[in-house]
Amino acid sequence: MIVIITLAILALCLIGLLHFYWALGGKFAAVQAIPTKNGEPLINPGKIATVIVGLVLIGFAFVAYILYFYDLSSSPYREYCITSGWILSGIFTLRGIGEFNTVGLFKKIKSSEFAYYDTRFYTPFALSMGVIFALLAYRAT
Repeated sequence: MIVIITLAILALCLIGLLHFYWALGGKFAAVQAIPTKNGEPLINPGKIATVIVGLVLIGFAFVAYILYFYDLSSSPYREYCITSGWILSGIFTLRGIGEFNTVGLFKKIKSSEFAYYDTRFYTPFALSMGVIFALLAYRAT
């Protein structure tokens, strides 16, 4: 389990850092990260929003770290941490399921470059993170 949690924390941190890279003007993998319809991007996140997403992802990694590596039995923040784990499990699971149009398991737009990566990488990652956070929250109870 320690290997899975460590890899999950590392992946969340790396994806967070990738968002910082994009906010600074980096282009690597940027096209594959934005959903499109008829070749047009459906969202155009600014630099501030991209940095916020990066910070949030690193925050998610921190929650995973706390839930696995800290003894929360006597912590006054125990319930807050456990609740955070369940909420993150729900967020990632909902992301994996998607909004039935451009992202997730049940997306309708399947011919874009984003859809290719979403089907093979992003959705499985989101669903696995949903399971990991559920296991972390359950373990901490």
